Amino acid sequence: MTVKRRTVLKGLLATGASAVAIKMPAVHAQGAPFKIGLLTVKTGPLAQGGLQMEQGIAAFLKEKGSALAGRKVELLVADTGGNPAGAKTKAQEVIERDKVNVILGPLAAFELLAITDYVRDNATPLLSLAAAEDVTQRKANPYVIRPSATSGQCSHVMGDYAAKELKLARMATISDDFAFGHEQVSAFQRVYEDAGGKVVRKLWPPLVTPDYTPFIAQIGNVDGVFHGFAGSNPLKFMRAYADLGLKGKVPLLAGWTGMDDALLKSLGDEAVGVLSAAYYSADFGSESNKRFVAAMARDYNVLPGGYSAGMYVAGQCLEAAMLALGEKADDRKSLAEALHKVSLADTPRGPVKFDQYGNVIGDVFIRRCERKGGQLVNSVIKTYSGVSQFWTYEEKAFLANPVYTRDYPPAKNLEN
Repeated sequence: MTVKRRTVLKGLLATGASAVAIKMPAVHAQGAPFKIGLLTVKTGPLAQGGLQMEQGIAAFLKEKGSALAGRKVELLVADTGGNPAGAKTKAQEVIERDKVNVILGPLAAFELLAITDYVRDNATPLLSLAAAEDVTQRKANPYVIRPSATSGQCSHVMGDYAAKELKLARMATISDDFAFGHEQVSAFQRVYEDAGGKVVRKLWPPLVTPDYTPFIAQIGNVDGVFHGFAGSNPLKFMRAYADLGLKGKVPLLAGWTGMDDALLKSLGDEAVGVLSAAYYSADFGSESNKRFVAAMARDYNVLPGGYSAGMYVAGQCLEAAMLALGEKADDRKSLAEALHKVSLADTPRGPVKFDQYGNVIGDVFIRRCERKGGQLVNSVIKTYSGVSQFWTYEEKAFLANPVYTRDYPPAKNLEN
C-alpha cells in the first residue's frame, strides 16, 4: 500500500454540522473504505472533552496515512449535543444510514447508557471513553470495549494513595451531581475508608453551577478534599477554592477529569500542588506518547489530555484487531471479539489489555501539578501498574454488590 498524499485535518473541528463525513487522504487499498463513526460533543459544558476526542482520533489517522490494516478509512463525526436523546439519534444515523463498521465514543456516561442496548441489538462494536461502570460489569455488553477507565478505576487509586501515602484521616468530597460524579466519589470513598480514612462531608453541586462558593463554605474541618468535576467545571471550582483561602491549607485531590492535562493551559496558580489520579499523563515517557504529544502540539497547539489520548489508544486497538482479522474485519461480531483480545505494549498511556468484560487493565498515574519552564505540567510521582476496574477486590464479590451510586456504598462517617 502506498500513501499518495497526507493532509493535516485542521479545520475539521470548526464544522457545525451534526454529522460530518471527513474524507481521508486517498490510499491504494482494496475494497470499500472502513467506516468509523465518532460520537462526540460540540456544545455545552462537556464540549471541551468532545473537541479533544476528535483531535485524538484525527491525530492517529493522520499518523497512519488514513489507512488501517491496508484499508482506506472514512471518519464520520456526529455531534450528540451531550445528551442521551442526541446520542441515541446519532448512533442510529451512523449505524443505519452510514453503515459504519465501528463506533468511537460517546463521551458521557449517560450517553453510553442510552445507546448500549441499541449497539448490542445492531451488533456494532463500540470503543467508548464513557465511564458508565455497569456496561463492563453487571450488565456487560459484548459489543462495548473501554480503553480508558471506568468512573471509579482512577478514583480507587486515589483513595489508596490518600490513605496510605498522604495519611489524610478526614476528607470531604465534592463532585458534579450526575452518574460519573457519583461513581467517582463512591469508588474513592470505598477504598479510602477500607484503608482507615473517613469521609465526613459529601457535596453535590448541579452539573451547571455558576458559583461554587456556597458549596465550598460547607467543607468544614477536614484534612483534604477530593473533587471529581469534569468538563470546564474544574476551572471554576479551583479558582473559587483558592479565592476562599483553602489552597495551601487543605490539600486538594482530583480524579482524572478534574486535572486533565488539556485543562492546564486555562489554569493558573490555583492548580499548583493539586494531586490527581489519571490513566494518562502527557508527562509519560513512552515512545508512542512522545509521538502523540508532538503531533498534538504541531497540529493543534495543545497539550493532550485523557480524552484525546483515549481516542488515540482506541485507534491503536482498532488497528490491532483489524490486523488480527484480516479480511474478516468487516464482520462486526468478529471485530468485537478481536477487540476484547487486544494487548498492546506501547501506547500513550502504557501497556493495555482487556478483561473478559471489555474494560481496560492498565497503569494509573498519581500526578502533581507543577510549574516547569513557566508552564503547568502534571508530573508523574507514582505509577500503579496493571490496575483493574475491580481494584484489588475479588471480582465475584465486587459484582455481587450494587453499582456505585450517590448513596452506595453508604457513608457511615458523615458529620453535620
